[in-house]
Amino acid sequence: MSITSRTILGRVKRLRGVSGARRAVWAYVRGAPGTYVWLTVLFVTTVALHHMSPEFEQEFLRQRSTNIHELSRHPVRVLVASAMWIDGGYWLPYAVLYSVFHAQAERWLGTARWLAVCAAAHVLATLLSEGALAKAIRDGLAPRSAINTLDVGVSYALSGVVAVLVYRIRPPWRYGYLAAVLVFYAVPLGAGPTFTDFGHFVSVLIGLGCYPLVRGRERVRNPKETAPVPPG
Repeated sequence: MSITSRTILGRVKRLRGVSGARRAVWAYVRGAPGTYVWLTVLFVTTVALHHMSPEFEQEFLRQRSTNIHELSRHPVRVLVASAMWIDGGYWLPYAVLYSVFHAQAERWLGTARWLAVCAAAHVLATLLSEGALAKAIRDGLAPRSAINTLDVGVSYALSGVVAVLVYRIRPPWRYGYLAAVLVFYAVPLGAGPTFTDFGHFVSVLIGLGCYPLVRGRERVRNPKETAPVPPG
C-alpha cells in the first residue's frame, strides 16, 4: 500500500486526537487529586482482598468494620480504616462512581471542602446508623449478634457527595436531580429497611446540610452546557 500525504496527515490527526484525549483525562484527574489517591488506595486494598481466603477476609474486614463492637473499642481507627476497603471486591464500579461524583465535587469545592463533606457524611451517618442499630438490639428488634456485623465501605461518603452536588446544578434542573436522589435513597427505607439503608439516607441529609461549604464557589452548572468544568 502506498503512503500518500493524505494518509500521513490522517495519521497525524489521529495521533493528535489521542494525545489531546490523554491530556484532557490527565487534567481531569489532576483537578481531583484526593479522589484519585483514594481510588488508588481502594485498588490496592481490593487486590489484597482477592489474595485472602474467604474465611480470613471476613475476619480481617470485621476487625476494620464500624460495627458496634469495634466502635466501642477503637472508634477512630475503624472510622478511618473502614473507608479504605470495599466489601465485595469489585473496584471498577467505584472508579466510575468516583469519577462521576467525587471528582466533580472535588474540582468544584476544592480538596479541603470536598474532604469535609466526605468526612461528615461517613462519620455522622456511621454513628447515627449504628446508634439506631444499638437501640434496635436493646428493644429486641435485632439480634444480639448484630453488634459484630460487617460494615466497611465508602458508600456513606459517596451518598453525601451525591447530595451536595445538588447545589452544583442550576434550577430548575436542580430540583429534578434532588427528587431523583431522594427517591433513590428513600425507597429502600419503605421496603424492609436495614441500618445501612438508614445510614445512606442520613448521609444524603448530611450532604444537603453542607450548603455552607458551597457558598462562594463557582457559578452553578447548567446541564445543557457542554463546556468542561474548570477546577475548583
